[in-house]
Amino acid sequence: MRIVAVSTSSRKGEKKINREQATLVADHGIEGDVHADGTHRQLSLLAMEDIEYMRSKGADVHPGDFAENLTTEGVELHTCPVGTRFGIGGDIELVLTQIGKECHMGCAIRQQVGDCIMPRRGIFCRVLKGGVVRPGDPFRVISRPETLA
Repeated sequence: MRIVAVSTSSRKGEKKINREQATLVADHGIEGDVHADGTHRQLSLLAMEDIEYMRSKGADVHPGDFAENLTTEGVELHTCPVGTRFGIGGDIELVLTQIGKECHMGCAIRQQVGDCIMPRRGIFCRVLKGGVVRPGDPFRVISRPETLA
């Protein structure tokens, strides 16, 4: 499991630009990203496997095109329950706060292929411990919350 891409944007409603690195700030988000605001949706993540699925449907899409901050590989993010904690590299820690989101009307990807994966498979996290994140950094599940039977 690893980080495939790190992406930011300075304006809402646009694709994010892939970066060589970014700084995650605890209780805020990615330094310099328009969506870093200290809410429960400080950081967005999408799995590379989901981007590949959209490519199989005919979409010419790449990491950052879904406005996700971090593109991961090796874990089905949307199957993790709210409260799951993730680690990046040696120090960064995140907690999953939301799965999916309402799709923007007029989404270019939805118009192109009739579907968009972010509303169902994208996740949002709060930054518990910050640090510098780079493509290639290890990404892991630290813990999942207990489920009540």
